Amino acid sequence: MSCTPSDPLSTDVAVIGGGIIGLGIALEAQRAGHRIMLIDPEPARGATYAAAGMLAPVSELHYQEEDLLTLTLASAARWPGFARALADEGYPDIGFRTTPTLALGANAADRNALAQLREAQAKLGLDVARLSIREARKLEPLLSPDLVAAHLIAEDHQVDPRAVAAAIEARLLAAAQRSGHRADETVVRTRAVELLHENPANTRPRTRGVLLDDGREVHAREVVIANGLGATQLGGLPENLMLPLRPVHGDILRLRVPEHLRELCTATLRGMVRGLPVYLVPRNDGTVVIGATAREDGRDGVNAGAVHQLLRDAQALLPAVAELELLESTARARPGTPDNAPLLGRVEGPDGREMPGLLIATGFFRHGVLLTPIAAHIITELLAGVNDPAWDRFRPDRFSPALQEH
Repeated sequence: MSCTPSDPLSTDVAVIGGGIIGLGIALEAQRAGHRIMLIDPEPARGATYAAAGMLAPVSELHYQEEDLLTLTLASAARWPGFARALADEGYPDIGFRTTPTLALGANAADRNALAQLREAQAKLGLDVARLSIREARKLEPLLSPDLVAAHLIAEDHQVDPRAVAAAIEARLLAAAQRSGHRADETVVRTRAVELLHENPANTRPRTRGVLLDDGREVHAREVVIANGLGATQLGGLPENLMLPLRPVHGDILRLRVPEHLRELCTATLRGMVRGLPVYLVPRNDGTVVIGATAREDGRDGVNAGAVHQLLRDAQALLPAVAELELLESTARARPGTPDNAPLLGRVEGPDGREMPGLLIATGFFRHGVLLTPIAAHIITELLAGVNDPAWDRFRPDRFSPALQEH
């Protein structure tokens, strides 16, 4: 019998957002025994679709982001087990590679910038080894001989986000089917428009579910908001809750390597070229990903100048890039926050206690893929009533002083 808007759906945990963060949370919640419902009109077609998949807490270190480093390192340590669990469940091909990362500089100024970053990394106990260009070219023979700096980061790896997303969705559906649940009530391909509350006139009491754009209601014990920039568009958010998300667009390219050039490179290459960052990420299928720009111009389409810049700078690292076949240019917006750290956890209510039924996991900016295992772990622990105070610094209401005053 078909559902009508008057027939509510029910689940234990409703996850709004089918990017890699939402998928990871749904996976871990399902493994923990919860019935889950993932709500997204096009799972994994947003920022996840464009992501390069670098698992690079060391390479991605930015100044004054030491708190975030704690989270990224913890998540990187979870990635081998996260990948292994999917493989054990029959989904091994997610592009998880433990090959290292090479940080490269194209001129003297780039060399100085990398040296300063290496000094900051060393002060935090991060392992970065300086190489000669000859040593770097022994590892990657097609590197340009004109490079002037090379550092080896052995613990920064990579994964294929599209493959991860496909594997998780398949696993969610297979597990639901084994439990006798319908596929279209496990991955609901529509948009969530509003949170439902026990008292419709008051957003502070318990969240009891989600209203879908087709008029149906989803009743859930817990709702997880994990739909990136879309989180701010949901109706029924707690009064005075600030989710200060901003769209940071990135342009990224995918290219096919011809047979005579394979393997083009085995390590992930991260370069500074005349002060501009560029990276090349090799894939198991004979393609490479080149990225990525970071612009806040509000334009959703691919920027022509960005494509030129990425190809030009990638060739400065690896001249053979000029011989590759350009398959795809993509642009997506990533959800940034004022401190570039995620909004993760429960919201505190006006009485100083956490509001029941609602969790938030958004604002992952450039770290969404890397932080998937730890975000899934933290949210699943919170579902079980376990709160680790180590992660309180990432609370989703930390920018909402007005909420704390009521």
